[in-house]
Amino acid sequence: MHEMGICDGILSASLDAAAKENATRVNSIDVTIGDLTEIQGEALQFAFGVLTKDTIAENAVLNITTVSALSRCADCAAEFSHGRFDAKCPECGSYMCELLQGRELRVDAIDID
Repeated sequence: MHEMGICDGILSASLDAAAKENATRVNSIDVTIGDLTEIQGEALQFAFGVLTKDTIAENAVLNITTVSALSRCADCAAEFSHGRFDAKCPECGSYMCELLQGRELRVDAIDID
């Protein structure tokens, strides 16, 4: 389960940031995850529950925002949403496309006391 390692990174970064602010509690962590990362939200939530035990984030909420894949065609400049294996321009049929979003994995906010 690679979500455990990913969640460990998210939690470590969040706890480090909280420690720098002398926080006594982490209330919530907001993350954005792109569809193309193939990270499963349910598995990430499970890992978060396991890894936060006995930390200042033990009762924190992990808020996950998922971002769909979006690309721009290099030939006709059309922007379109797509899945992992179907990044073909619906306007001109080109496969020459630039990924604009969909691979995000970032911590957006940490609410602490």
